[in-house]
Amino acid sequence: MPDISEIIAKARPRELTVRICLAGDVAAEVDRLEAELQDVSQWQSESIADENPGLRLAEQIKDARERMRQAEAEFTFRALGDRAWSDLVAKHPGKTEEDAWDPDSLAPALVSACAVEPVMTAEQVGELFEVLNQGQRQQLIDAAWQVNGEATPVPFSLHASAILASHTGEK
Repeated sequence: MPDISEIIAKARPRELTVRICLAGDVAAEVDRLEAELQDVSQWQSESIADENPGLRLAEQIKDARERMRQAEAEFTFRALGDRAWSDLVAKHPGKTEEDAWDPDSLAPALVSACAVEPVMTAEQVGELFEVLNQGQRQQLIDAAWQVNGEATPVPFSLHASAILASHTGEK
C-alpha cells in the first residue's frame, strides 16, 4: 500500500477542455440552409433529368459545418487548489448574507483563474464574453465550475468500447 507522500506526488489537478465555435455567422448560415432543406423535403422529381434541390443544399450544409469545426477554439481549464479556490471566492463575496459569493463577478474571475490554454486575464475574459452569446459564455463558466467541483472518475466510453469489441470480435 503506498503511503500518502507517494499519493500526493502522483496527484495532478483535474483538467477539462471544451470547444466553442466562434463563427456565429456560419452557424446562422447552417440554420438558414437547414430551413431551406426542410422546405424542399417534399420535392418530387417530374423527370429523370430533374436534380433533387436537397442535394445542393446538403452539400452546402456539409461545407458550412466543416467551416464551423475549423472555427472552433479549444479552452482548457485546470482545477484550483483548495487555498486558491478559497481566496478567489473570498474576493467575490455575495451581495446578501445568504449568498456565499457573487456569481456575476466570480464566474468570469473563475474562468480566468482556471484557464491554462489559452491563458486569459479577467479583462480578456470580459472582452471574450462581449462577443460570445449566453450559451457560449455558460459553456466556459460551466467548464471552470466542473473542473473544480466534480470528481474525476474513470469514464466509460460506449463508443470506444463498441469499436474495440467489433475489432476483436467480442460481443
